[in-house]
Amino acid sequence: MALASPGMTGFSSRVERVSISGIREVFEAAGEDAINLGLGQPDFPTPEHAREAAVEAIRSGRTDAYTSNKGTRELREAIAAKTDRDNGYSVDPEDVIATAGGSEALHVAIEAHVDAGEEVIVPDPGFVSYEALTHIAGGTPVPVDLREDLTLDPADVEDAITEDTAMFVVNSPANPTGAVQSEADVREFARIADEHDVVCLSDEVYERIVFEGEHHSPMEFADSDDVIVVNACSKTYSMTGWRLGWVTSSNRRIERMLRVHQYGQACAAAPSQYAAEAALSGPQDVVDEMVGAFAERRDVLLDGLADMGLETPTPRGAFYAMPRVPEGWVDEVIDRGVVVVPGEAFGANGAGHARISYAVDVETLKEALEVMGEATRAVA
Repeated sequence: MALASPGMTGFSSRVERVSISGIREVFEAAGEDAINLGLGQPDFPTPEHAREAAVEAIRSGRTDAYTSNKGTRELREAIAAKTDRDNGYSVDPEDVIATAGGSEALHVAIEAHVDAGEEVIVPDPGFVSYEALTHIAGGTPVPVDLREDLTLDPADVEDAITEDTAMFVVNSPANPTGAVQSEADVREFARIADEHDVVCLSDEVYERIVFEGEHHSPMEFADSDDVIVVNACSKTYSMTGWRLGWVTSSNRRIERMLRVHQYGQACAAAPSQYAAEAALSGPQDVVDEMVGAFAERRDVLLDGLADMGLETPTPRGAFYAMPRVPEGWVDEVIDRGVVVVPGEAFGANGAGHARISYAVDVETLKEALEVMGEATRAVA
């Protein structure tokens, strides 16, 4: 039988619009001994009580079977209790789906609400998944420039809305910028969702990592059910490898997202659900300690970048900074053994910036800053 020629079997146009993340490409190009300031994960251990809850659940056999598609009742109750405690509004445990990380939560939200050809307004620069998942759903991403301080202007979002707009994405605190939206901005995002009958997808994965001001969710202020909130244990509890997130919204929206989740995932991994329940319900001092360490590191990084003459909008949350850098700076830094991510990996408007993660200890950060200083002088 003759083998088919390479052109005979094609690929979906949706997947052909998506490339491997520029972040991943930088990692793979870096040397083994490089200082990695490109990684979007905390460098702290998962809290011991969360680990032990998973171990106990495994030993007792509670993780041997599927859970409910939405996740265990106990986990969803813990998420509802956390929302009451931290967010100033309430959710019904029935209106929660536990997902395989925040990534899957974003995926099911976009798949359930975006038709082929519909538009999704995304921040630029913004987290790489928003644009890619929009393409995978057959939609069209519409990038919106950020303000000088790298926050998203609600007026610009409203101006970008057309009759084809299905959704706009808000991310606060933000990856890659570390920006935190003001309460006034968040109230405006809720109003825009209500008045235009457009879904506001609010990515709140970094909600607890705030240094100045307070985190607010559009869900606090919306009068309609046009807000969907995505969250996860990944960043708050240093549980990136556990892959446990969730999505909340109105019952009718959750039921549609459940259809996507049910066939794509069935349920989140059971051991991770027990760990997450313990993390959310147990002592929270570990989070406060982590946030305090990130705040100290942020200040070290900002001082070091300022000493090099690099302009950096002050990040008020998450654990990223996005300085404006001269041409050739990123390559020079990487060549000298420090991994940073070029800003254009996060959208066209990221060009001329670099994303630096300060999820490393202070000594490592100071060592990296010395290398960056050398690189800055080399390209000046």
